[in-house]
Amino acid sequence: MAKNKLVDKIKDGVSVQEMEDFARKYTTEVFTVLALVIAAISSMFDYFTGPKLTIIFLTIGTLLGIFFPAPVEKGLKQLYSFTFKQEKMTQVVIGVVKIIIAIFIPFVLFGIVGLLAGTSYHYYTRHAQIIEENKPSRPHHRSSGDEHD
Repeated sequence: MAKNKLVDKIKDGVSVQEMEDFARKYTTEVFTVLALVIAAISSMFDYFTGPKLTIIFLTIGTLLGIFFPAPVEKGLKQLYSFTFKQEKMTQVVIGVVKIIIAIFIPFVLFGIVGLLAGTSYHYYTRHAQIIEENKPSRPHHRSSGDEHD
C-alpha cells in the first residue's frame, strides 16, 4: 500500500502548502541542505575559493573528529542545541548566514561536515567493535559420531 501512495504522490505532485509545511517543520535541515549544495557549486566552479581548500578542510575536520571525538562531539552538540533552541525567525537568519558562508567561504562549511563525518566514523567503528566483542561464541561440536543418542 505504501508503494501505491508514493506512486500516487509522484503522479499528483506536491502542493505548495505541503512544501511550506515541510520547510517550517525542518527549517534547519532545509537551510543546511541548500547551503551544502551552494557550497559544492561555489567550490567546484572556483567562484571565490577552489576545491583544494574544500578538500583540505574536509580532511582536517574528519581527522580531528576521528582523533579527538569527545571534544569535537561536545562542540557540535553545543552548536546544534544552540541552533534548535532558537525561534524560527532566528533559525532562518542562521540559515541565511550558512548560505552566505557557502557562497563566499565554502571550505568552512565542509570543515564542519568533516567534523561530523569524523565523529560518526569514530562512533560506528567503536559500535561495530562492541557488537563483535559481545557476539556469543559458537558452541563446540563433538567430532565423534555419537552426537545423537
